[in-house]
Amino acid sequence: MPALETDLTSEREHLAASRAALHRMRQRAEALFSTGENVAGDSYTAEMLGRTLSRRVAELADDPTTPLFFGRLTFPEVDYHIGRRHVTDDLGEPMVLDWRAPVSRSFYRASVRDPQGVATRRRFGFSAGVLTSFEDEHLDRGEELGTASRILTAEIERPRVGPMRDIVATIQPEQDELVRAELETSICVQGAPGTGKTAVGLHRAAYLLYLHRERLRRSGVLIVGPNRAFLSYIAAVLPALGEVEVAQATVEDLVTAAFVRQEFGERGRTITVRGSDTPAVAGLKHDVRMAEVLRRAVAAHIREPEESITVSDGSFRWRIGTEVLRRVVDEARRERLPYGIGRERVRARVVSLLQRQAEARRGESPNDAWLRRMGKAAPVTGFLDAAWPALTPDGLVHHLFSDPDALATAAGDLLTAAEQELLIWAKPPRTAKAAKWSAADAVLIDEAAGLIERVASFGHVVVDEAQDLSPMQCRAIARRSVHGSITLLGDLAQGTAPWAATDWRESLAHLGKPDAAVVPLTIGFRVPAAVVAFANRLLPALAVDVPPAESLRRDGALDLRTVDDLDSATVTEVRAALAYEGSVAVIAADVAVDRLAGALAGAGIATSTADDVEATERVTVVPASLVKGLEYDHVIVVEPAQIVAAEPRGLHRLYVVLTRAVSRLAVLHHDPLPDPLGPVIATR
Repeated sequence: MPALETDLTSEREHLAASRAALHRMRQRAEALFSTGENVAGDSYTAEMLGRTLSRRVAELADDPTTPLFFGRLTFPEVDYHIGRRHVTDDLGEPMVLDWRAPVSRSFYRASVRDPQGVATRRRFGFSAGVLTSFEDEHLDRGEELGTASRILTAEIERPRVGPMRDIVATIQPEQDELVRAELETSICVQGAPGTGKTAVGLHRAAYLLYLHRERLRRSGVLIVGPNRAFLSYIAAVLPALGEVEVAQATVEDLVTAAFVRQEFGERGRTITVRGSDTPAVAGLKHDVRMAEVLRRAVAAHIREPEESITVSDGSFRWRIGTEVLRRVVDEARRERLPYGIGRERVRARVVSLLQRQAEARRGESPNDAWLRRMGKAAPVTGFLDAAWPALTPDGLVHHLFSDPDALATAAGDLLTAAEQELLIWAKPPRTAKAAKWSAADAVLIDEAAGLIERVASFGHVVVDEAQDLSPMQCRAIARRSVHGSITLLGDLAQGTAPWAATDWRESLAHLGKPDAAVVPLTIGFRVPAAVVAFANRLLPALAVDVPPAESLRRDGALDLRTVDDLDSATVTEVRAALAYEGSVAVIAADVAVDRLAGALAGAGIATSTADDVEATERVTVVPASLVKGLEYDHVIVVEPAQIVAAEPRGLHRLYVVLTRAVSRLAVLHHDPLPDPLGPVIATR
């Protein structure tokens, strides 16, 4: 038998043995889970043990269609197989090393120039989980394939069907440096289309969970995405890497409390979005000046006490003078605590003053019941309600938008009279609960909540498509990462929101991480060079300072066609695309989506929507407004001019749309293409 075939047979045997070992590891975890409640000392311990064991069972799940290992490192005296998770034999000896282990770093960074002790690096080729091939780089002989690796190239160019895959087998050295950044380090990745910035953020989360398991299990890791479709698209990546308890949410989920944080519990406040704003009003509510307006509005509720209080406990009457009460309020104000905590601090200090008087009179300290009764006594609560009244976040915003005088006092020199008029409700709702809050209102209410109460902070937060975050949305995320770090991911050229960022330094300041490094990723591995060059023609018109993307891929196709009947041409193009492997997306202006979906259905072509996680159809019809962050093998863009005309930052939206293709891009248009694209020669 030839040596190569012998090696391939041996590697297949190791794969089978590793899968069997992983199966036994899961069986042992399941056995512990089934008997866990019998060994726990009490119900709480039983619940926590059960949760831990259940998590362990889920982490050991094996997908037979996914390679258990993808590489091997040969050192002078030992070999290591590198895979998605750690697998040991029955004696505890490693059969597969987790890609995050320190030794595995060399799989991504070893080179002829710096072999890091590696003699040979082997990459494996797979098809549906079956090991089909391998190739070796003999670093000790000066042999290195780099991007010429056929297995690496095949994995990068593999057709995309369904949710996003992990890139653990194809991480490049510059990506690996970001993935393995220290937990305390916040970074901003300015990533051109196809450079893998989303994958970098997700793999960094997985790496940090591996390195700081218990710490991050207590504090949590949060992934923030632009919409539910995007979160559905990336949802399978971390579970494939064995991480099953990472929270995912949109900013809207966070500020409306539609997001429920496992094990930690977000506050009980919930806001239902039922209203909408004009663009001018929404833009004003997302302006960072509103943070100071709300801070002033909260501070205005604190007033100096005007009179002393006398409290009776049934046996004695205790008095606290006005000057003492003023000193208590002033001290609490100077401590700059959240408003609600400050109120309770004032109550506690008043009760403490009463306690001292009682101790001096009686010669002993009152019991806890007496202290609780004093804290709820009518004179104490009356004093509090006058000097430091209770506030609710939605109640504060409701009051501000209902009372022009209150808004004018808080806005002061921050907002013009015309801007204040935009915020005041023409017909104020009777109560906060009756208000038809908008999405922008929910962000303001969250800001108010942060002023009134403490918000639980995550250990690490990954924020994707961050260029579209407003300053106020950044502050909402900052409140959830006060004691943790951030991985910020985005592309200024893809900013489509009215308040889209033009400078990462400003966004990082609003996020509370002003010193975070901004790292550019410009080399693309997913989008073909012809498509990137076409989309790059838009960059000069986007008014952002970003380096243009470059692509290492010379395959793929770009086809531009002027057509008379857009619907008929779309059906024809989809049928042609289905002759290839992979996913197909029809992307158009939002108003055209239903019409195109109907045309495809009439032609007998089944389609799905972008947020349909369980969809089995290969063709997806996607509104241009929801396509950010998604990728498809064959993209058909219908009428670019209509996409551009649909919104003020339409050229930015078109840049996003054109860069969703990872193999072939077809552009169908009846109206002339937008001027920045100019004359283009189609390529196939």
